Amino acid sequence: MWCCVLSWPPHCTRLAVARIRSCVPLLNMRWTPLNSQLRPHPGRLVGLLALLLLLVFAPLGARADVSCTTQSQMTPAERDALAAAARSMAVEVQHGDAQALRQQTIPPVAQDFSGIASSIQSLQPLIAKAALTVDNLYLLDASQQPAHAAQTTFTCGLPDSLMSVNFRFHDLPPAHYALAILHATGVSQPQQITLVLQQSALPRWMLAGFFVRPMTMAGHDGLWFWTEARAYAQRKMDWDAWLYYQAARYLLSPVDFLDSPNLEKLNHEASAIRPEGTPGRQPMMLHAGASTYTVIALRPTDALGPLDLSVHYQPSAAQSAALNDPVAARQQVLAAAQALLAAHPELQTAFQGFWMHADQGGSSLYALELPMTQVAPVSAPAAAPSKPAAR
Repeated sequence: MWCCVLSWPPHCTRLAVARIRSCVPLLNMRWTPLNSQLRPHPGRLVGLLALLLLLVFAPLGARADVSCTTQSQMTPAERDALAAAARSMAVEVQHGDAQALRQQTIPPVAQDFSGIASSIQSLQPLIAKAALTVDNLYLLDASQQPAHAAQTTFTCGLPDSLMSVNFRFHDLPPAHYALAILHATGVSQPQQITLVLQQSALPRWMLAGFFVRPMTMAGHDGLWFWTEARAYAQRKMDWDAWLYYQAARYLLSPVDFLDSPNLEKLNHEASAIRPEGTPGRQPMMLHAGASTYTVIALRPTDALGPLDLSVHYQPSAAQSAALNDPVAARQQVLAAAQALLAAHPELQTAFQGFWMHADQGGSSLYALELPMTQVAPVSAPAAAPSKPAAR
């Protein structure tokens, strides 16, 4: 199995794993959105490594031979030791000391640490002056499960309660694991850092997975996006609602392999209003005169400050050739943006603009941000529940 080092949007989630021949587990994945089409931008691929732990969203029952201990169920000694180890690692990230963190990493990951080091380099300026707090701790005991268990689910808390969470893994080797979620706050772009730890023979907690996800997008948290999504849905503005639900899901889930009753509720609401024709298994085709644009992904982003809609399309051979001319390239992405807005005019009420990407063969050929006033220089309809998030 393979996994890649990804970033979406910039300075947000990072992924870093290494190809491993041993049975030592490794985990460092990023957002799996509400629809499979929201794959990360190919231009941000920073590495390709092997995966021993993989997110599984299929409904699974918890195994009888695995267990989860929440922080309230831990002994003070267990809780203090785990919190101290997690905080120590987060401080090293905050200081940009990748080498120190590497020394506390399981050997298979430490052998190829470039992806994590790159993530630390990008993250460090964002959290250098942040206050670090340990938000949640979990002990995940898989030491008694079969050596080749295909799927593992840890149920933490009372099953079926609103406070329970599930962590789902694939091909998880027997071992003692822990998961720590930390918050870096008090800065303009607060972050949530999730560390997956494996207990060594010493015993000592070692880093086995590293995840970063923002706590806000364009200055708003996940609950704000969830509320706004519901407001759009009530007004039958399903495209805006669907895209805001995706932003809410991304911000409210610190890692992809976690689910909970609240997240399931969010997913259900999003699925209920998902418009027809959204890109996913099949691309969305936009027509503008004699031209057709093949849209493969739509997602909210604040990578450039305000809340934009990131639009990824695959140009035809003729369209790709035209991208070599800066004037023709701008005309092309503008035409694609105008075709999208003509098909779904409500988008101008929810986003400041479009960030257009022409992708081909795993790379970005051309990218340009277009403010909504350049795409459609008209006033936005008054039906929006609120203004788009601004810079």
